[in-house]
Amino acid sequence: MTARAEVVHDLSGAPSEAPGPFFWEPFTVAREMTRDPLGMMERMQRDYGDVVRLRVGPIAYYTLFHPEHIKHVLQDNNRNYVKGPIVGRAKVLIGEGLFSSEGDLWRCQRRLAQPAFHRQRIGAFADTMTACGHDMLDSWHGMAATGASFDLMAETSRVTLRIVGKTLFSLDLSGDAATVGDAFLIALDYLVYRAFNLVAAPVRVPTPRNLRFRRALRVLDDVVMRIIDTRRRTGDDPGDLLSMLLAARDEDTGKGMSDRQLRDEIMTFVLAGHETTAVTLGWTWYLLGRHPEIEERLRDEVQRAIGGRTPGFEDLPALRYVRMVVEEALRLYPPLWAFGRQAVGEDRIDGYRIKAGTPVNLSPWVTHRHPGFWEEPERFDPERFTPERVASRHRFAYLPFSGGPRLCIGNEFALMEATLLVAMMAQRYRIEPVDPARRVTPEVRLTIRPLGGLPVRVRAV
Repeated sequence: MTARAEVVHDLSGAPSEAPGPFFWEPFTVAREMTRDPLGMMERMQRDYGDVVRLRVGPIAYYTLFHPEHIKHVLQDNNRNYVKGPIVGRAKVLIGEGLFSSEGDLWRCQRRLAQPAFHRQRIGAFADTMTACGHDMLDSWHGMAATGASFDLMAETSRVTLRIVGKTLFSLDLSGDAATVGDAFLIALDYLVYRAFNLVAAPVRVPTPRNLRFRRALRVLDDVVMRIIDTRRRTGDDPGDLLSMLLAARDEDTGKGMSDRQLRDEIMTFVLAGHETTAVTLGWTWYLLGRHPEIEERLRDEVQRAIGGRTPGFEDLPALRYVRMVVEEALRLYPPLWAFGRQAVGEDRIDGYRIKAGTPVNLSPWVTHRHPGFWEEPERFDPERFTPERVASRHRFAYLPFSGGPRLCIGNEFALMEATLLVAMMAQRYRIEPVDPARRVTPEVRLTIRPLGGLPVRVRAV
């Protein structure tokens, strides 16, 4: 990292400012972040410690790596921190959904949506998840017979998009409504572009990229609003998440969600429910392919727990090691590698002054490797997630779904989906990398994806 460390001591007796790198102009930081964002975060923690102040000209940012400091921001003093400008850029797609809204609006939305994500309610979606999983695995039969290779990431992206479409609003996004899936992928790529380009042109400017996004957004809005309108008029209740959200009423006011609120939540759930689980499945099988002894233990558990039958919601307690494998994959490759907050008022963290308006960044990628909380942090070890070890570890040392009041509402949905699909994949196939010696490089986008995909071959078990 090309930087000049700078620690400024306030002689008036106030706490000194945190150490960290200094850059004269923003393009240097953008170049560093584009070239190696994960390495940049790791070097900052190694070189400067758990509270790092990064200055770009006159502007200061803080990055926190210690679980106790993260707990302060996400839980203890969470009302002093809002999502900030990066998340604001995503509002062109997701509007004021649960991920991006703030204050009273967020609290109202959370109360309305929470019952739909109760563990027993989401358990009803297990059959939909496994049905989609069977369709994917059936489609692999010919490739298993011929030894043809394919990109595992493309497959996991397709099946998770299908699952989120069917569980959310009973629409198959990989079938007749494939144009909706295509439009969403265009919109997702646009969000990546806006997140990594601080000088991106406003959406209203008719650049080719903006026009392509605007066309995709019209497709998505037309479909979603048409579905909401039809449900309101007909009263149909297919038992999906949209039906639950339509039926939700605020305990205090008796009001439900407006059409616009429903639209924003749907966009948010499709984004979060599709991409994050897809990459988790991909990384899980990448890691299993490099650790055959762990894969065999997982297969043994699957055989004992369910044999050759389709797993269901009631089988999840017996698939404990499968879930531990998924949780360890989420530790090493958290879908959300970093996320930010912005201080509303002045605060102090570890004695350092955080001024009002200061952006504060958190990095699960680095915190999940913090040597103070993870022994041999680069080692793939699902045993880290036994109940005893989880109970003895700092709660905010592990945050693949964020934490505090804004813990992802769909975390149990995602873990159930990943656990069931990994178990089904292990039942029917051995998934082998085309090049076993290849070490996959993480590609940082909105999530952490395997650069170049995951070329694999499968063999029937």
